[in-house]
Amino acid sequence: MPDYKTPGVYVEEAPSVSRPITGVGTTIAGFIGVAPKPLTDPKEALKSLNNWGEFKKYFGDNIDDKGNNNKNVLANAVFGFFYNGGNRCWVVHVTDLSSDFQKALDTFKAIDEISLVAVPLPLNLTTGGTTGGTTGGTTGGTTGGNDTRKKINDAVLQHCEDMKDRFAILDGLYVADYTDTNSISNAKNSKYGAVYVPYLDVDGKGNYMPPSGYLAGVYARVDTERGIYKAPANEVIGGVQGVEVAIDKIQQKDLNDKKINVIRLFSGNVTVWGARTINENLEYINIRRTLIYLSESIDKGTQWAIFEPNTPALWQKIIRNVSDFLLVQWRSGALFGNTPQEAFYVKCDAETNPPELREQGQLKAEVAVSIVKPAEFVVFTISQTTLPSR
Repeated sequence: MPDYKTPGVYVEEAPSVSRPITGVGTTIAGFIGVAPKPLTDPKEALKSLNNWGEFKKYFGDNIDDKGNNNKNVLANAVFGFFYNGGNRCWVVHVTDLSSDFQKALDTFKAIDEISLVAVPLPLNLTTGGTTGGTTGGTTGGTTGGNDTRKKINDAVLQHCEDMKDRFAILDGLYVADYTDTNSISNAKNSKYGAVYVPYLDVDGKGNYMPPSGYLAGVYARVDTERGIYKAPANEVIGGVQGVEVAIDKIQQKDLNDKKINVIRLFSGNVTVWGARTINENLEYINIRRTLIYLSESIDKGTQWAIFEPNTPALWQKIIRNVSDFLLVQWRSGALFGNTPQEAFYVKCDAETNPPELREQGQLKAEVAVSIVKPAEFVVFTISQTTLPSR
């Protein structure tokens, strides 16, 4: 506080209205499913969790009293999330997955911090009853629930498309023939989600669990260690013993074309070997998620501009604010270009804000970015030649 003792006029510099833009979180997942403990109090259905111990406290363990995997899909999904690098999630415990999932999904709308959504689907999902929490490990009873599976997957995708600030991780259908690519995906075209196959062997006893929860942990780990711009692929999945079906390079060809991401076994390591969204046009997961991240960060970081005088001075503040944020992203490796000018531009001037737009109380800025694409196909050309002697 200045010390005012002499009468007079004092002029001081006030802090700028604008604030630096900080990146939003990208690693918090939302899960829906039937937990090991029965739901007795509806008020306890929704919980935010910071570790696996908290899940066990509220919802039950994924290991029974004999030390065996208890075959609970939700418990294994959340365990896989934390085991593979997740550090925070939201869980909704439902009594019947097939009938209660939409109401549970709607509760996520009010939770702004969620950036990943997964509804792990059991093998024996049916169209009725209370079976949504366990898996039998066989193909029996799976085909009857495929319509329910598609309904759930499409609802999760629609949720992410409507919210525009989160990404869906989906389980592909369990099928006997992995050349039947249309049946495996069974989800609508969308750039806000990705599909993974096959199911994972979590205990070496043929107890197969959906991959979505484990993949959410991989996403979180990659975001934390490398950055959201790195595709969550060529990454080992921890906490599992194998895969339900070993898919080879030839089989993966058609799956890749159908935008279905494959989990494969390499030298004993269960490895994510795909990075595509289910958009009919080729788009990589990291590109879509980076766009979500940039859009959400800029949106939240420029809230200070609302109700400010819509003048050239404000336009320049917007340009500086957003450009400074994108410069940090470029330096981190998220944007492609040898210089910032090649990597992004921000335009906010009289051209983007003509009088008729300003009369409506609108301010418009154009932002363009060049996001780094993953090297999905690494090609070496090798030829035989006779080198000159030295």
